[in-house]
Amino acid sequence: MEKGARGIKMIIFKGIKTSLANRALKQELKSIGHIRQPNQFSFEKIKTVGIVFDATNAEDYEIVKRYVVYLRDHLKKVKVMGFFSSKEIPALTYSKLEYDFFSTKELNWMGMPNSVIIRNFINEEYDLLIDLNIHDHFPLKYIAALSKAKFKVGKFNEDDTEIHDMMIDCDGTKTVKYFLRQIDTYITMLNSTEVKI
Repeated sequence: MEKGARGIKMIIFKGIKTSLANRALKQELKSIGHIRQPNQFSFEKIKTVGIVFDATNAEDYEIVKRYVVYLRDHLKKVKVMGFFSSKEIPALTYSKLEYDFFSTKELNWMGMPNSVIIRNFINEEYDLLIDLNIHDHFPLKYIAALSKAKFKVGKFNEDDTEIHDMMIDCDGTKTVKYFLRQIDTYITMLNSTEVKI
């Protein structure tokens, strides 16, 4: 019985923490006068791409690595910010030039990330930000929301309309592979003519 009560308390606490974190993020966006402006989008003209994703799942990490190679083959400069929902970042083989990672150690009590690498990523004015936060991790939402990227693509969520320039419905499918395919489809459609979103 005690374990059940503790579990309920944890769920309630997590809900309150998420609510407070979202409210704090909205205040931060308001304080910097954050208003998404309509942007011209053309894949051919894009030179720099930022990607945020949950790196905890090894399969997702491999898919993102392949996608980075695909973007590089199209002469895009790519920077990836991966999040591990654990205190430690496992030993990985990756290029320091293209990949940075952070863990729950870099989060404050509300789940907001705070480190130099994250601040640098947020302040970089990427031509395109691809937000692969399909599992709704608040630290990744925070980064995408504050990112100074010129054009942001992410998962459809009614609460995140102020964050992204283009939102894609995941159709209830929670896989990075499916979501990247959807992004590619829409980017190809937009690339056929220069579209003002």
